[in-house]
Amino acid sequence: MTTYLSGRDTLRRKRIGFYLGVGRHAGGMFQYAQSVVHALSSIDGSEADVIVAYGDEAWRPQFDANAVKAVPLRHWKRGELLAKIFMVLPGSIARTLAGWINPLVRELSSLQCDLWIFPAQDALTWQVNEPSVATIHDLMHRYERSFPEAGSWLRFQLRESRFRNLANQSAAVLVDSDMGRHHVMESYGTREDHIHPLPYVAPSYLTGSVETADFAERYRLPEKFYFYPAQFWPHKNHVRLIRALASARTIHPDMELVLAGSKTREYDTLKTIAGELGLSQAIHFVGYVPDSDLAGFYHRARGLVMPTFFGPTNIPPLEAMACGCPVLISDKYGMPEQCGDAALYFAPQSIEEIQGAMNRLWEDEDLRSSLIKKGLERASLWKQEDFDRRLKVILGRVLDQIA
Repeated sequence: MTTYLSGRDTLRRKRIGFYLGVGRHAGGMFQYAQSVVHALSSIDGSEADVIVAYGDEAWRPQFDANAVKAVPLRHWKRGELLAKIFMVLPGSIARTLAGWINPLVRELSSLQCDLWIFPAQDALTWQVNEPSVATIHDLMHRYERSFPEAGSWLRFQLRESRFRNLANQSAAVLVDSDMGRHHVMESYGTREDHIHPLPYVAPSYLTGSVETADFAERYRLPEKFYFYPAQFWPHKNHVRLIRALASARTIHPDMELVLAGSKTREYDTLKTIAGELGLSQAIHFVGYVPDSDLAGFYHRARGLVMPTFFGPTNIPPLEAMACGCPVLISDKYGMPEQCGDAALYFAPQSIEEIQGAMNRLWEDEDLRSSLIKKGLERASLWKQEDFDRRLKVILGRVLDQIA
């Protein structure tokens, strides 16, 4: 795993703004934003003045926990809507119109920041008057266009407009990995030195949470199971996973699967498929699992199995490794970069390969012990404090460039 820690670490008394329009519903982007809030809270006030501007009140406990200066935004919802409307315009035109019309842009300008950070692929990123740091979590609308949630004609056009502006109208771009940097360069011709990998980190709540006394009673988990926390989007590949389980159970009839995620999108279809394959008792749909309960699943699971088609990288493998849970994951994009030798890989389009990985880990105790050890070692290579230092280096470089 690349550590990304070299470079300038002084910020020269600048004012840095962090825009939080993302809410808890945003999944990985919310978790990434949490990590950035923690990193910004570690910056000494003698080096830089940090202001977090937020819309969703759900963030308030985070600010209290991290002791950051936070400013609520009056025009958050209206400003977000206008930013999305202007998103289809060329960057310079969108910025000019936003400066005249969008009250949120004026509200952010009143905070007099030298640089703004946007953690959630926000359309507002290139519409503010000040230099900005954009974040691009993935470009799967280009690389996995067969999935309607990414590549339908309208969604593709909107995402193209958004990401082209994010890549080339900002002062710098944050990505999750070297593969993510390659995707941005390949897609939009963005300069390599304009793009900064800042990999995801395992959320701190995994080690800080205390399991509730009624955990076992609420979830009634099987004694031995695979775990997959993911919303029921087609690209998450639940259908092949369920079919792989059906095949695996011809060899291991005790194999079971626990699926966490809101009961929306393909949920009803998956329940039907499970019933048709005789797996209604072997697959446990537990619904939405709050952050405070996730560690309990990882600690009990035989392993995380994640056959997703999307990357470049994902947060659940980091969660699993930090909790001592073996990882079985698709071999797409940056997943090998993220997990190294601490995972079993398979081609997500192959039911046979998914089944083979599940069978191997189910029956091999030595393999499981080895993956747990390697996962814990890998988790120790990139922790929140490393993330904090790397972000500080990136901000120093960007501020030097725009000075």
